[in-house]
Amino acid sequence: MRSGRLFIRLGKAVAVALILLWSLAPIALILSSSIKPEREIFAFPPSITFTPTFVHYEALWERWPDFFHALVNSLIVTVLATVLAVAASLCSGYAYSRFRGHWIDSSALFLIAVRLIPPIVCTLPLFPVANALGLQDTHAWLAALYATFFVSLGTFVMRAFIDQIPKELDEAAAVDGAGRLRTLFRVVAPLAAQGMLAVAVFVIVYAWNEFLFAFIFTSTRARTAPLVLAEIVGNFDGVEWGVLFAAASVQLAPVLLFVWVMQKHLVAGLTAGATKG
Repeated sequence: MRSGRLFIRLGKAVAVALILLWSLAPIALILSSSIKPEREIFAFPPSITFTPTFVHYEALWERWPDFFHALVNSLIVTVLATVLAVAASLCSGYAYSRFRGHWIDSSALFLIAVRLIPPIVCTLPLFPVANALGLQDTHAWLAALYATFFVSLGTFVMRAFIDQIPKELDEAAAVDGAGRLRTLFRVVAPLAAQGMLAVAVFVIVYAWNEFLFAFIFTSTRARTAPLVLAEIVGNFDGVEWGVLFAAASVQLAPVLLFVWVMQKHLVAGLTAGATKG
């Protein structure tokens, strides 16, 4: 019996170690390569001990100033997309949680179908729409696209979370004269804050790193950081691997920091709707 339990614990430990290795090894490779001398980046066997250097970051600042402007664009788009997606997911999640009916239940299938559509399928029909509306190469257009593709997932996350909030609170607010919107934003939203944070993390990670829509719908004004990374890879003078890893590290750092700071709230937001009270 003890040997069986020990074997199970050992198996779990090995599984966790493999998952951590799979997840953290690429990040460690990027960060370490950004401070390695150029000749040691692809040395085999890889050198564990080396003298750190920041020449790649200096070269990134001097030769690719557009990257930092693109980072600002990425920040603007990400913030706008997150606000839109969280607000829409909160409203739709509340509707799916509190109302019942044939049409509203059937529309859930539509949300799932929209989420399953590959984004590339929507690019051609959306291109003339963006031009007609004068939204081509704008932050608002990118933010709207990113938010749209995550509202479906955000809706179901928020629905599961709001299901745990007693309906008696809505009824008490109605007795006090509060309408649906006031009840939603004054009563439900504060209690669903962790679920909103979980949705926000998904949108932030996606919007910060998205390439396809940014590549098709932007050119200069709203160009985001992933596009500049692609330019560094496709440089006519050859790939500057040290500069590329430095740029990737700079882009990666804000998301890693945000997820690390918010991890407790994120786990709570994702698991709160998993059980029934």
